[in-house]
Amino acid sequence: MATKHAYYVPHEAKWPIVGSIGLTTLMVGFANLVNGSSVGSTMMVLGAIIMVIMLFGWFGTVISESVAGSYSHQVDVSFRMGMMWFIFSEVMFFSAFFGALYYTRIYSIPWLAGGLDYSNGATHELWTHFKNVWPTNGPGEVGGHFEPMGAWGIPFLNTLILLSSGGTVTWAHWGLLDNNRPQLIKGLAATVVLGFSFVALQAVEYHEAYTEMGLTLGSGIYGSTFFMLTGFHGLHVTIGAIFLTVVLLRSIKGHFSEHNHFAFEAAAWYWHFVDVVWLGLFIFVYWL
Repeated sequence: MATKHAYYVPHEAKWPIVGSIGLTTLMVGFANLVNGSSVGSTMMVLGAIIMVIMLFGWFGTVISESVAGSYSHQVDVSFRMGMMWFIFSEVMFFSAFFGALYYTRIYSIPWLAGGLDYSNGATHELWTHFKNVWPTNGPGEVGGHFEPMGAWGIPFLNTLILLSSGGTVTWAHWGLLDNNRPQLIKGLAATVVLGFSFVALQAVEYHEAYTEMGLTLGSGIYGSTFFMLTGFHGLHVTIGAIFLTVVLLRSIKGHFSEHNHFAFEAAAWYWHFVDVVWLGLFIFVYWL
């Protein structure tokens, strides 16, 4: 058991090395895939499998140490600070993507259309028929003809789903703080169902975009920014839903108490983060 002032130092572990091997294999495979090598996809799959094994092994070790009472208050503070910095890095990650969308809509497109005071006239002469409109398929219509994704179908439904999931995870947290395990488990289960429902609906949305609307990654800057922002957000929702699933299973096993539940709070913080990002996506990608 950890004392109040002791800081637990884990034994030597193989998982960082395993993770390095997996990540290197994944990135080398991606580089080969981009360059048309036949081994690229195989290496990526192998790297992904190694990464999954590493994650299960490493997090399993951390969970075992936590259940054994090895972690003191200082370790808990370290975990919280680490999660805060991780979420901050994710904020910067999505800020860059939103910045790309802002720059495209406010500066690049008007400049190519010759609509800014400081724009070079040569750009408008090069694309004489290009207009300052959004969505756009690009100068010379390089993106082909496509239908933009509306806001009031699946995207609006997904907004309601994510907002509701934020409420259910908060309700689960209240249950944990009140030592009400049934409320905790029901709230987490509802959040997990809502999270995976969001992912499923986004898959349907992508299928419609490609098969019925002509909207693809190659649909000019609109298609690129649309799939870049919504795709990475969807990946984060998937990760968050898996995270919450693990927390749900641990809650069923009774791993958390009202005073010791960092893993739950980390998952909840992450989930609220993806909620906020989605609101920005709904407003600036789908609506405006």
